[in-house]
Amino acid sequence: MPGAFEMPLLARDLAMTGRYGAVACAALVVDGGIYRHEFVAQAVVDGLMRAGLDSGVPVLSVSLTPHQYHEGPHHSAIFAAHFVEKGREAAEAALMIGRARAALAA
Repeated sequence: MPGAFEMPLLARDLAMTGRYGAVACAALVVDGGIYRHEFVAQAVVDGLMRAGLDSGVPVLSVSLTPHQYHEGPHHSAIFAAHFVEKGREAAEAALMIGRARAALAA
């Protein structure tokens, strides 16, 4: 995607195909010192929630919104590791949601 702001649209489109049991989206929304950071972060979360509700398919956010990010090897390593952990948590959440919804349908 060009940026995080565009994720909800693609997430909804992927979910609406019926080919996926869940959709996980990942982004790094960096605070550049202007109000846009908080606006974008909130819009992304709201849009992903709406995509899930509209499609009936869980749409999970693995979006990180650090206030203190400095491009360089140290922060890059920290956030890369964090994305791995958050991705694992999103996969586990998707499985739990699928099991809970299957139990409701039974």
